[in-house]
Amino acid sequence: MKTIDVCLSPELIHLYDVSNKTVVVVDILRATSCMVTAFAHGVESITPIADADECMKMKYKGFVVSGERNGQKIEGFDKGNSPFEYMDETIRGLKIAFTTTNGTQAIEKSKGARQILIGSFLNLSAITKYLLMSDHNILIVCAGWKGKINLEDSLFAGALVDKLRKHIEPDCDAPIVAQELYLSAKNDMVKFLSTSSHVKRLNKLNIHKDIEFCLTPDQYDVIPALKRSELHLL
Repeated sequence: MKTIDVCLSPELIHLYDVSNKTVVVVDILRATSCMVTAFAHGVESITPIADADECMKMKYKGFVVSGERNGQKIEGFDKGNSPFEYMDETIRGLKIAFTTTNGTQAIEKSKGARQILIGSFLNLSAITKYLLMSDHNILIVCAGWKGKINLEDSLFAGALVDKLRKHIEPDCDAPIVAQELYLSAKNDMVKFLSTSSHVKRLNKLNIHKDIEFCLTPDQYDVIPALKRSELHLL
């Protein structure tokens, strides 16, 4: 039987051999939620870049430069890190260069995997169906916050483990911990996360609607995947 594991922080990824795994990178609040939303609304590609200065340089190559640091839009960038910025029809066909505090770092650290997919609650069922058909073991990489574990990414990991539980077995205890966390929170994830560090951080920035939206399952039937250095739809 295939196995599933959870890396609760990118700082722990050195403990895993990703070379023959399908890696699902998740940054619920808000990078991977933005990426999924953008592809659902017709963006051509997203180039994830760890360094903000390198991302800015992509503007001169015709890219829309997007992203944040510490939850706030980077000065001089075209777009920030709210999924609602990626719902306009004007993004259709655009190439976006994207950098964030945690999500694009997690993608960078996951390179070397057999396959890298972008996960969120917004495309949870689409990811689930794809992984059920895949032949490879799975590793969920939670972006966390500056190397530390966070609740929202761990909740997503638990939701995915729970959906796959009848067909894919946990590789160690981390998937079990994540699943139990999700089962205790699934009836009201917004309330469950109300005291979490990143929700408090976003609330200070008056970002409320993003939180509820990013915790809403199955809004989109799309799966972004990394192909060389760019994300495209599978």
